[in-house]
Amino acid sequence: MRVIKPLSLVALLMLFVSGASAVIEAQMFPDDTVKARYYDLIAEFRCPQCLNTNLAGSDAMIAQDLRKTILRLLIDGKTDAEIEAYLYDRYGDFILYEPRLTPRTWLLWLGPVGLGALGFWIWFSLGWRTGRPRETALSEEEQDRVQRLLDQP
Repeated sequence: MRVIKPLSLVALLMLFVSGASAVIEAQMFPDDTVKARYYDLIAEFRCPQCLNTNLAGSDAMIAQDLRKTILRLLIDGKTDAEIEAYLYDRYGDFILYEPRLTPRTWLLWLGPVGLGALGFWIWFSLGWRTGRPRETALSEEEQDRVQRLLDQP
C-alpha cells in the first residue's frame, strides 16, 4: 500500500476547495411571476462595467448589486417600465441594448438608414449612367459611310 505524501494531500485538497470559493447568489422569490420577471429583466439590461454582457451573465460587483436592486424593486411592486426608468436615470443609454430615440441618439438610429439611402443613390446613379447606352446622332459623313458599307455586296 502506498502512502500519500502530505504535500500531495495539500495540493489535492486545494483543488477541491478552489471550486467551492465561487459565489453563488441565492435569491428568494415571493412567487413564480416575480421570478420570471426578474430573469427577463436581468437578461434585458447591460452591465455598466462589462462590454456587451447583460446583468445575468456578468460577475462584476456592480452587476451583483443591480441584480439585488432589481429584485428589491420587483418585490416593492414596481413595474418593468418603472425599473427601466430607474436604471436609465442612473446609468443612461449604455444600460439599454436598444437605446431610446432622443436627439442624442438620432445618429445611432437614423445613421444606418441614411447610409443605406446614400449607398442606394450612388449605386443607382452610377448604374444608370453606365448601364444605359448613349444616344448620339451620327454626322452626315458617318451616315454616308454606314450606307456605303450596307450597300456593298
